[in-house]
Amino acid sequence: MHGKVDVAVMIGSGVPASLRALGRKVCWVVLVNGEQRGTAFATRAEAQECQLAWVEQLAVLKPGRRPLKHSA
Repeated sequence: MHGKVDVAVMIGSGVPASLRALGRKVCWVVLVNGEQRGTAFATRAEAQECQLAWVEQLAVLKPGRRPLKHSA
């Protein structure tokens, strides 16, 4: 399984109502192969953490690939 994992920004009416109710006009989402996965994030940093998790998960699922290791 392969995948391209991106973080995209959504503005205005693309922001979920729950975040707009909190005064947010911008949010970030994670896209895997162009499709949104999971929820909208209030910060880019949160979305990037989710992006990293997807990248690691997809790396584990690739045949013949070893899982990524974090450096301390």
